[in-house]
Amino acid sequence: MSLAQVFEGVAGPDAPVEFTAYDGSHAGVEGADVRLDVRSPYALSYLVRSKGALGLARAYVSGHLDVFGDMYTALERMSQVFGDLTVKDKLRVLKGVADDPVLRAAIATRLEPPPQEVRSRMFSGLRHSKRRDAEAIHHHYDVSNRFYEWVLGPSMAYTCACYPSPDATLEEAQFHKFDLVARKLDLQPGQRLLDVGCGWGGMVMHAAREYGVRALGVTLSKQQAEWATKAIAEAGLTDKAEVLYLDYRDVTEVGFDAVSSIGLTEHIGQANLPAYFSFLYRRLKPGGRLLNHTITRPDNTAESLRREGFINRYVFPDGELEGPGYIISKMHDAGFEVRHDENLREHYAKTLAGWCANLDEHWDEAVAEVGDGTARVWRLYMAGCRYGFERNWIQLHQTLGVKLSANGESGFPLRPAWEPPAGR
Repeated sequence: MSLAQVFEGVAGPDAPVEFTAYDGSHAGVEGADVRLDVRSPYALSYLVRSKGALGLARAYVSGHLDVFGDMYTALERMSQVFGDLTVKDKLRVLKGVADDPVLRAAIATRLEPPPQEVRSRMFSGLRHSKRRDAEAIHHHYDVSNRFYEWVLGPSMAYTCACYPSPDATLEEAQFHKFDLVARKLDLQPGQRLLDVGCGWGGMVMHAAREYGVRALGVTLSKQQAEWATKAIAEAGLTDKAEVLYLDYRDVTEVGFDAVSSIGLTEHIGQANLPAYFSFLYRRLKPGGRLLNHTITRPDNTAESLRREGFINRYVFPDGELEGPGYIISKMHDAGFEVRHDENLREHYAKTLAGWCANLDEHWDEAVAEVGDGTARVWRLYMAGCRYGFERNWIQLHQTLGVKLSANGESGFPLRPAWEPPAGR
C-alpha cells in the first residue's frame, strides 16, 4: 500500500489538502492551497510513536514532513483531517504499511525528539526556582535579537497588541497596547514605574517617552536587556528609562507608583502566584496600581501545566496557564482590589497573524539566522496559537488592581478614565 493510500485511509478520500510523498504517491486535492509532503519514512515513526498530534509536530520540526502554503490554513485543514490522531488512527496507519519493509523498519525505529524539544531533565533545579526560570527564559527569548526583529517588527513587542480599529497595522496596535496600559495605570510625569518581565523595553520606553515617567524594567533574558539598553540610549531616554538583566524577585526598591506585568505571569507557576502578587503589592506605594497582562485558559477545568504538549516542550518550558477567575482571586488574596478586567483574545489572534506574516516574509533570513528547525518551531507555534485564540482555547486578560490606602481610598474616578484623550 502506498503512503497516499495510507493517508486516505486516515483522512478520507475528500481531504481538503494535497498529499505527496517521497515514494511518488499522491492523494487529496491536486493543486490545493495546502500541501503535505512526507519527505522520509521516519515521519511515520514520529506519527505512530508520539502521543496525540505531537508526532506530526516532531515530523515537521525535524524536516521529515513539510508543509507548503499558509501554516494557519494548513493547521485548520489538518484539524479537520486528523483531529486528535487517536490510537485507532495510528493502528490504521500500522495496518496500512504492514506489507512495506521500508516503512515497517522506519516505524520500528525509535527516534529521539528533534533537538529543539526541551525535556525537564535538561534544566537544573526545582521548577520555577531562580536558576531554572533563568534557563527556561534563555531557551525561548535568547534565540536571536535579529530573528525577533524580523518577526516582531520595529516595536519589538512580543505580547498581545490592542487594535484600535480592524484595519490598524501591527505597529499601531502595539503602540495602542502600551498606551492603554499607561492610561489604565494613570501614569503621570515624574512617577516611578516598575515593568517586570519587560522584554525588549517597549513599555519602559513608551512610559518614559510619552508620559515622562521614570521607568525600570527587569528581564531574565540577557539578550533582551542588551538590546533594550542600546535602544534606550539611541532614543535619548537614559535619564528616564532603564532595563536590567535581573530576576524580578531581586528588585529591592519599593514605593513605585505603578507596576506593569506584560507577559510574565505565564512563567510564574500556579504554586508561586500568591508570592508573586504579594511581592508586586509590596513594591507599590498606597494608591499604586498593577496592570497584569497575561495569557489564560478560559477556565480552570483542565491542568494548568500540560507537559506533554507542543508549546511546553518546544516554546515555553515550565509555562503554566490559569483561568482568569483564578488570577483575579490571587490578586485579591494578595491585597489588591481588582477594578477592571478585559479579555483581548481576538486581538492576540490578529497579533499572531501579523507575526506569522513577518516570519514568512523573512523566512530565508530567519532560517539562516537560527536554523531550519527553530524557524519551523516558530512557524508552527505562532500559527497554532492564532488558531487557539480564535477558537477560545486560550485567552488574554488585562487585569487592573490597586493597593488601597490605609483608609480604603482607591484614587479611582467613578467611571474608568483610560479612554484615549483627544489627539493621542
